[in-house]
Amino acid sequence: MVVLATKLTQGAWLTIVAIALLTLWMRAIGHHYSAVDRELEVDPDSPVRALPSRVHALIVVTSVRKPVVRALTYARASRPSTLEAVVVDTDRARTEEVLRQWQRLEFPVPMTVLASPYRDSIGPVISHVRGIRKKSPRDLVIVYLPEYVVGRGWERFLHNQAIRPLKARLHFERGVMIASVPWHLESVRELRLTENQE
Repeated sequence: MVVLATKLTQGAWLTIVAIALLTLWMRAIGHHYSAVDRELEVDPDSPVRALPSRVHALIVVTSVRKPVVRALTYARASRPSTLEAVVVDTDRARTEEVLRQWQRLEFPVPMTVLASPYRDSIGPVISHVRGIRKKSPRDLVIVYLPEYVVGRGWERFLHNQAIRPLKARLHFERGVMIASVPWHLESVRELRLTENQE
């Protein structure tokens, strides 16, 4: 206190302000954690303990490739109440090609084409999911997202560009679960071999 009093005009007041701000910040963090604890506490009558009425599974398809087939396999293995594949029609020729391949491979899952007049690949999926939730609010929707796992840093900029923003938006939807289905590219195997040799 003596040092603060004698050095107050020489900049010691900055220390007092910093300590006060730090104290307020720490108290705000403490209040936040307390509020989150209260919000997440499970009581005997909590609705989170109730099972969903039904489970709807969606597979987002951008092209018919091995990662989509794996997602389809996992989705079918989970035995949901309903299962559908969805493709967003941002490019008519590409959508028709996806539908042709889907029929040619005879997948036992219906394909729903979501219209996208403004070439938006995220909004139509969100609207579709919300439509399912609106019809049956107690139902659970699981969205299966095939994703590439890459071994080289620069490959991250080339893959999953459409999936990342969709996944981020789906996180904010109530009653929606996201199932990421990874597909390891060859570069991951090469990375593992390199790590094992070292």
